[in-house]
Amino acid sequence: MVNTVKNDVAASIVVFFVALPLCLGIALASGAPLFSGIIAGIVGGIVVGLASGSALGVSGPAAGLAVIVLNALSVLNSWSAFLLAVVLSGGMQLMMGYARTGFIAHFFPSSVIKGMLTGIGLLIILKQIPHAFGYDKDYVGELSFFQPDGETTLSSLIKMFDAFTPGAVTISLISIILLIIWDKVLTKKHKLFQVLQGPVAVVILGVIVNMLFKIHAPEFYLNQEHLVSLPVASSVTDFFHQFTMPNLSEITNYLVWKVAIVLALVASLETLLCVEATDKLDPYKRITPTNRELKAQGLGNIVSGMIGGLPITQVIIRSSANITFGGQTKLSTILHGIYILISSIAIANWLNMIPLASLAAILIFIGYKLANPALFKRMIHLGDEQFVPFIATVIGILATDLLIGILIGIGFGIFYTLRHSYRNSYYMKKMSSKENTHIIHHLTLAEEVSFFNKASIIKALDEIPAGSGVIIDCSNSKSIAYDVVEFIKDYKSNAQRKNISVETIGFIEPN
Repeated sequence: MVNTVKNDVAASIVVFFVALPLCLGIALASGAPLFSGIIAGIVGGIVVGLASGSALGVSGPAAGLAVIVLNALSVLNSWSAFLLAVVLSGGMQLMMGYARTGFIAHFFPSSVIKGMLTGIGLLIILKQIPHAFGYDKDYVGELSFFQPDGETTLSSLIKMFDAFTPGAVTISLISIILLIIWDKVLTKKHKLFQVLQGPVAVVILGVIVNMLFKIHAPEFYLNQEHLVSLPVASSVTDFFHQFTMPNLSEITNYLVWKVAIVLALVASLETLLCVEATDKLDPYKRITPTNRELKAQGLGNIVSGMIGGLPITQVIIRSSANITFGGQTKLSTILHGIYILISSIAIANWLNMIPLASLAAILIFIGYKLANPALFKRMIHLGDEQFVPFIATVIGILATDLLIGILIGIGFGIFYTLRHSYRNSYYMKKMSSKENTHIIHHLTLAEEVSFFNKASIIKALDEIPAGSGVIIDCSNSKSIAYDVVEFIKDYKSNAQRKNISVETIGFIEPN
């Protein structure tokens, strides 16, 4: 118990440092007040953390919803009306949880989930390299190929050389080296380095190095453009004035309901995908109750919308950071939400001294852990049926965005499933008749025969030459699609024209 708390506290600090710029960046990309991202981070940590059954999943504002939020705000033209849509979407998620729709999560192929983790890992690395060079035009946490700033993932990698910032590069290089040494050497030397996580040391070192730049090397000093930019409240009263209530009078506006439905569906899908991915990363292989997770997300969105926050989902970057740095229970999730709350009230000025280059180094390290090169080799050895959906998901995520990339991977997964079904719908063997006058073709149907199998069964029976005998054995089949049953009935009638004798076993004629 003591070790669990110790590990959770250490991991929660890292998750806090990772989550803070993501909350701000996603709010900025959404065209929403910056503080709305902070509210979503607080609610995602504390409210969803308490209600969720996920041991390691971390919730908060998601990059995948940023475009939806931006478009919704332009349609509704009202922040308070949008907040009502967030509340309604939360109510819909609650109903989805009670309706037990969380089973959908178990239909995502394992190869696609692994591809999702690898794709996100590579994407994090590609997106954070510009920040490590001091090119901070795009917001932290953005996960689409086409960026809100008009650039793409690739063009940002080229543009970063024009914005080369020596101070940022120095801090990011020192940070990455320190993270590697901490992970490979120091944690094995002393327990102190297991309790005090490398990213915490990296953040502190980044602040100190930048302050030294200010004194001894002003040309290397990073100004506010390259630092965390948390809204600073002048007092506790001023802090609470940043909370906003939804406009309940918009409840009859059909556009509000339309936005709510979209938010509920996309947020639920992202959450369920993240739940599956997080469970795969969990070293203890615990299974998250998906229906409870939908309820927790629904409660979180109701609370977030009621006090002026962005919509919430479970998010993979924060969840993987939690796992990578030793989180063991949901205490780390809850604590990170408490840290965001306290820090935004009390130490916002101090947090605004953290270089984005330090955070970029941490995220690059997390990205490498997700996109482990050994996984590519392992997936290749598993064959095309696993590797193709895996690599299609990776490429899809890098070339488009998270949801589209996953849908591409699922499309390839469905193709291989259908092909497998097509090839394994029956078993055929040939034998001589007792009189040795013709060949008997014994076709045994599979246990489950769907309409997807119809084409392969038609092909097999059509290729049987005239003058043969056919036995269609249905005795092992628990379910045969009506399309196939109807075809077998017609085949029995038409086979006489080709002088083919047909016998069926266990076949039930359709009415």
